[in-house]
Amino acid sequence: MARFIIEGGTPLHGEITPAGNKNEALPLIAASLLTDEPMTLHNVPRIRDVRGMLEIASGLGATVEELDPHTVRIVAAGVRTTDVPTSLAKEIRTSLLFAGSLLGRHKKVRLGRPGGDVIGRRRNDPHFHALRALGAELDTSSGGYGMHTAGLVGADILLDEPSVTATENALIGAALAKGRTVIRNAASEPHVQQLGLALMKMGARMVGVGTNTITIDGVDRLRGIEHTILSDHMEIGSLIGAAAMTHGQVTIKSAVPKHMRMTQMVFKRLGVATEIRGEDLSVPAQDRFVMEPDLGGAIPRIQSQIWPGFPSDLTSIATAMATQSEGMVLIHEWMYEGRLYFADALSREMGARIILADPHRAIVTGPSQLYAAELRSPDIRAGMALLAATLCAKGTSVINSIEQIDRGYEELDVRLRALGAKIERAA
Repeated sequence: MARFIIEGGTPLHGEITPAGNKNEALPLIAASLLTDEPMTLHNVPRIRDVRGMLEIASGLGATVEELDPHTVRIVAAGVRTTDVPTSLAKEIRTSLLFAGSLLGRHKKVRLGRPGGDVIGRRRNDPHFHALRALGAELDTSSGGYGMHTAGLVGADILLDEPSVTATENALIGAALAKGRTVIRNAASEPHVQQLGLALMKMGARMVGVGTNTITIDGVDRLRGIEHTILSDHMEIGSLIGAAAMTHGQVTIKSAVPKHMRMTQMVFKRLGVATEIRGEDLSVPAQDRFVMEPDLGGAIPRIQSQIWPGFPSDLTSIATAMATQSEGMVLIHEWMYEGRLYFADALSREMGARIILADPHRAIVTGPSQLYAAELRSPDIRAGMALLAATLCAKGTSVINSIEQIDRGYEELDVRLRALGAKIERAA
């Protein structure tokens, strides 16, 4: 297993361009199977999860061609099987998204149980509720998920939770379904909006993308397109935290500011100033960070929310940042019961003052001098938060199992070294 060796204490300085949004790229790869014509994706992040989805598409019979390091062309005319390889499905949760496209085009699919981050229970039920509403039948007798249909038909779907990937699966499936589909309690994250935009460019007919009610009128066929993936707003939030924790000065290029408003607001509560300059976001150097208390001096709370609220994926980096801010804050991660477990390493191994009240809540008191430690990356976002902590810690740290970080961040060590970080990758 690979590891990072990090010497802390060096402020980050310079400019960095974030990678493309992995959560936009993954459903688009699945959606490419809806047409026989080529889909060309630009600004594709070179990360493990994307590579896994492309391997699944290739394994199903699609032709996958890398035109340059960040451009991929997918042609699904040759899809010859509807069985998603179990060995690949177990590596990535979004393998579930091939259900919608394979049912839409080929009327059947067989999936192994999906993998992904171990951050708590992540229900698959909303996916199958939506696809069954469209006319698919589910068989779980073989241990995986088998589905078939005589042809998907539009339906009025009420999701029992605003799941991002379930909304995406329903959108993909409904695009070629006969008649009208209405998805209620739909997710509205930027990557859901971008999937809807891409499907409409392919010829899908829909309204309401970006709201919690989306209406789709199915069409007979979809065409190929070229599509450019937006910058990853989760990576941008992570870079804000890393830059601030090292007291650095960093400009993040092509930051899509309209997607960063809530993230900026939350970091401001932790005392971190950010500035928008055109399409770029700047983190100025600061000597100290002071948390903003609630009115009356009450302890502030940072809570993950459904979009456009603060993303769950950024609660880890916010927790790490809070260790460097003067004051006390309650971090409330209600979505996943395993998301905050990494905080134990921050306190036990690195010297942070954190009380993990229960699986969903942590009380952080700062600022704390963090000290070097040997750590393990438990998931993508916790790994990034631990990396940010080691960048500002005293001494030389080691982070093991960085394959988890590589799943979501492209060549992070190389790009951080360009900002002055003292980080090396070792076997």
